[in-house]
Amino acid sequence: QVQLVESGGGLVQAGGSLRLSCAASGSIFSINAMGWGRQAPGKERELVAVITGGGSTNYADSVKGRFTISRDSAKNTVYLQMNSLKPEDTAVYYCNAEVVHSGRNYPIGYWGQGTQVTVSS
Repeated sequence: QVQLVESGGGLVQAGGSLRLSCAASGSIFSINAMGWGRQAPGKERELVAVITGGGSTNYADSVKGRFTISRDSAKNTVYLQMNSLKPEDTAVYYCNAEVVHSGRNYPIGYWGQGTQVTVSS
């Protein structure tokens, strides 16, 4: 199995910054894409940033220009730098990884337990 452990959430004032980290461990042969999703109360989970194994990135329109995703493939770790935070960014943030296990040629998606980000106005 695979464990994804997020860290770095917390309470910040509007306009502030936070950096989230997520480390993947367990039975991992390789990791394809990694990403971050978020879920606010009463809303569906949305994917806000993705980074491929080759380093290509994609962002939701709501966070473009403010959030930056990066990864350290040697450490199976993905980061999300969040700047110019807004109250509407308040949500539980979840890490996602597309993991290829040894002996298989297709990825399986895993989600972490989430970390709370609260932005006060």
